[in-house]
Amino acid sequence: MPGDDDVDPADQHHMTAALALAERNLGSTWPNPSVGCVIVRDGIVVGRGMTAPGGRPHGEAVALDMAGERARGATVYVALEPCAHRRNGSSCSDSLVHAGVKRVVVPMTDPDPRTAGRGITRLREAGIDVAVGVLESRAQDLHAGFTSRILAGRPLVTLKIAASLDGRIATATGESRWITGRQSRRASHGLRLRHDAILIGRRTADIDDPLLTCRLDGLEHRSPVRIVADSDLGLARESALVSSAADTPTWIVCGRDADVARKEALREAHVDVIEVDRDRSGRVSPKAMLATLGSRGLTRLLVEGGALLAGSLIRDGLVDRIAWFHAPLLLGHDASASLAGLDVTSLSDAGCWRVLFHRTWGQDGLTMLASGDNAGTCSPAS
Repeated sequence: MPGDDDVDPADQHHMTAALALAERNLGSTWPNPSVGCVIVRDGIVVGRGMTAPGGRPHGEAVALDMAGERARGATVYVALEPCAHRRNGSSCSDSLVHAGVKRVVVPMTDPDPRTAGRGITRLREAGIDVAVGVLESRAQDLHAGFTSRILAGRPLVTLKIAASLDGRIATATGESRWITGRQSRRASHGLRLRHDAILIGRRTADIDDPLLTCRLDGLEHRSPVRIVADSDLGLARESALVSSAADTPTWIVCGRDADVARKEALREAHVDVIEVDRDRSGRVSPKAMLATLGSRGLTRLLVEGGALLAGSLIRDGLVDRIAWFHAPLLLGHDASASLAGLDVTSLSDAGCWRVLFHRTWGQDGLTMLASGDNAGTCSPAS
């Protein structure tokens, strides 16, 4: 695979544009990936498109429709290998062949086993030149949620924490609005746009009574699915989430043995009640919950609290990224901690996180971190 420094400048330019198009609809195309496509003929862009909300049509179909006959002999830049599986018509790889394109550039193969290289093979068998690996690392990051759903059976999980410098999310009296400033809150709503769903615990829902919608001007319609982990279905019917469930998709995950009458009452209020197994503590099993959310097609999940839910997800190795919004405040040991139940007794048991980037807005900051095999070594001796 070519490194970014080895990529032809024109290929890098147009692939960057295809990836940028794909990024626009992150959070709205699940269960499908968001794919951007740019069609170039004689150095001129003749078609562009991205996967539509809901996952159809695919970006290639939108771009081909825009290009029309100008696609013949053109070079096509696609942010993911064109699909090879057919549904309600031809596949994207078939459509590119029928359009008579000359060359296709992709950053990575599709992890979906229905394609997984078959799209590239279809194109090459038709005599189309295919270049693979252009800006691959950027594409892998973009499609990390889709890849997680396909290969791990669960969505990519990002834990959002808005905390003081000493890791506290509320004062000892429960005051939490607002630890971070206005610009940080806008960035937080931007995070919601890029995720399929938001997950909170029942206690957070009780204390904050949030709407969990996107409140950026002109983007209110992009609010993600709202999910509450509520083992025993104690969330009040008059809560903001339940009251607005008819307008914004709302799911509640509970234990299989939760009260039947409560399940029916919530379903009558347009809430989708999802039953999963409990863990040893008697709460909803995090692994079972995420597996079920993955089976429903979710690819990117944003977790916004509370401390027990966040701690259980980290303890079970189910958090992929942390978005840490931090404000220059010190709230003290009596304030509410951002995490609970980790039970770390030695530094060797502490999770190691790799810093992806820092951003600042006035006095506030955002540090984005990644976990897993790519986290690197961060022991005190290193």
